[in-house]
Formats: sequence, structure tokens, C-alpha cells
Amino acid sequence: MPLAKLSRDIRACRICVDDPIKAPLPHEPRPVLQVSTKARLAIFGQAPGKRVHESGKPFTDPSGDRLREWMGVDENVFYDRNHVTIVPMGFCFPGYDDKGADLPPRKECAAQWRAELIAAMPNIETAILVGGYAQKWHLGKNAKNSLTATVENWRKFAPKFFPMPHPSWRNNAWLKNNPWFEDELLPVLRRRIRRLI
Repeated sequence: MPLAKLSRDIRACRICVDDPIKAPLPHEPRPVLQVSTKARLAIFGQAPGKRVHESGKPFTDPSGDRLREWMGVDENVFYDRNHVTIVPMGFCFPGYDDKGADLPPRKECAAQWRAELIAAMPNIETAILVGGYAQKWHLGKNAKNSLTATVENWRKFAPKFFPMPHPSWRNNAWLKNNPWFEDELLPVLRRRIRRLI
């Protein structure tokens, strides 16, 4: 299916409300993605947060600020879909758990759309895998038992994939305990991005 039609179908998707795997999405769907057949760089993440759900634009929150800093790009580059495609595992904000944290990405999205959507963007040369859900889907058996172990082994996956933690403030302790991430992985990622954009 052509990417333009596929994108329209995804933006109109209501599967998590009308035919959910488990409990339905607790609010109206608002699928968020940024796609292009021209982009050579992809960000494959988890799911939009509440602020992104409200804006309808990916990474319009402090996590997005940190991610752009990690990548060494400004908003103009980041939101140019011909440079960067952004496809979360779940297209809609999944809601909060009892502790106020975001729920995991909805499983319906990947099952229904992911393989066809990725196939419709053949020019992607490098993908940033943000979080364990994206890492497990894209790396399969090669993903390690923990996010830390997968990210520590980033050299085995680069330059095709760069596994990364989520850029949320909740991972500040992880970043402090793993200084090699900013010292070793990020410089290589930034060089790669400069080649692709």
C-alpha cells in the first residue's frame, strides 16, 4: 500500500477502541507519527505521552528536547519528515497506570500496522530504537534480557540500529550510572546523523 494511504489509514485507526486486545483505550484515539518515503533516519519509540497526545506532534515534551540534544539536531531538522521519520510502537497515548506512569504501548498498533509501514519506507538506513519495546520488535532475538544490556551492546547493531534508553527524566539515574552512553554512543550517533541529513 502506498505510504500516503497507509498514513491516512493509521491516523483514522480506532482498533484500540472498537476491537481492542484487552481493555479499550480510555480516551479518543489520536495516532501520532511522522513518515516519509525520503527519510533515511528513523526514530522508533514507544508511544506518545499525554502532551504529545494533546499536540498531535511527536516528542513535543521535555523528552523530545533531550532526544534532539542527544541527536545533535534542532527542531527544524527533527520535524522535517523528509529527514526524520518517527514511528512509535503504539500510535496513541496509552493512558496512565495506578502509579501515574505511562502504560505500555498498545499491542494492536504493531500487530496491525508496523511491518507494512516499515516496508513502505525503504530508504531508512539508520533507526534509533528508543526503549525496550522498539528494541525487542526490531532486534528480535538479538535484543538482550535488559535494556541496559541491549544498549551496552550498541556496537553490534550500529550503524543500522542505535538502541537507546527513553530520554525521559525518569532515566536520569540510568544516565548517571552509565556515563559511557553519552561519552561513547552519542558521538557516533551524531556523526551518523550528520551523514544522513
